[in-house]
Amino acid sequence: MDIAIHHSGSSGNLYQVGTLLIEAGVPIRQIKKSLDYKLSRIAGCLISHAHGDHACAARDLMKAGIDCYCSQDTATELGISGHRLHILEAGTQFKVAGWTVRPFDLVHDVPCLGFLLAQGREKLMYANDTNYIPYRFKGLTHVMLGVNYDTEKLVDNITYGYINPEVGKRVLKNHMSIQTAQGFFRANDMSQVREIYLLHLSDPNSDAEKFRREIQGITGKPVYV
Repeated sequence: MDIAIHHSGSSGNLYQVGTLLIEAGVPIRQIKKSLDYKLSRIAGCLISHAHGDHACAARDLMKAGIDCYCSQDTATELGISGHRLHILEAGTQFKVAGWTVRPFDLVHDVPCLGFLLAQGREKLMYANDTNYIPYRFKGLTHVMLGVNYDTEKLVDNITYGYINPEVGKRVLKNHMSIQTAQGFFRANDMSQVREIYLLHLSDPNSDAEKFRREIQGITGKPVYV
């Protein structure tokens, strides 16, 4: 599976799986640059939710001739419409770029989708900006998971005034901790997994090497941050 992590984090998210983009959270000029100015090779873009760091370039992608796939809530919030827009419903699968895609609901402060992509013997789960994942998966070969913070580190940053308490509370409620991620990997079938990608880490509230080491220790699989 050809996976490229172009941008990841609160400053913008842009991922690529073959000819399919996941998220459009950086300006169109950065998307074009990331793709070596070969935008015409892209068959579509999956958008999880309406926050700017995941969707700011949706309108421009559609103007450039790229079909975008998102929920009705996300489309309404972004103010996008037209023949390049495809509305998704959680649990209803569809096909794009040779993939069978099944969206599923995530736990965030706005309506948010994760995506299960299947093609032949390969199966990828993508989930970002969620407090937890209320589902179990079998037969995954690749995992892309947003793991934002370490609970102890975030609480310390709030306590000592490094982070605004209101911002900290929002992070705790709407993003995934490394502790929750550990539970996810223990609860799911990892026997066929080849690669794991940890996404959207918060610089002040995480430790990339610790996260990689702990998830690799649980799963025994290659982990990339």
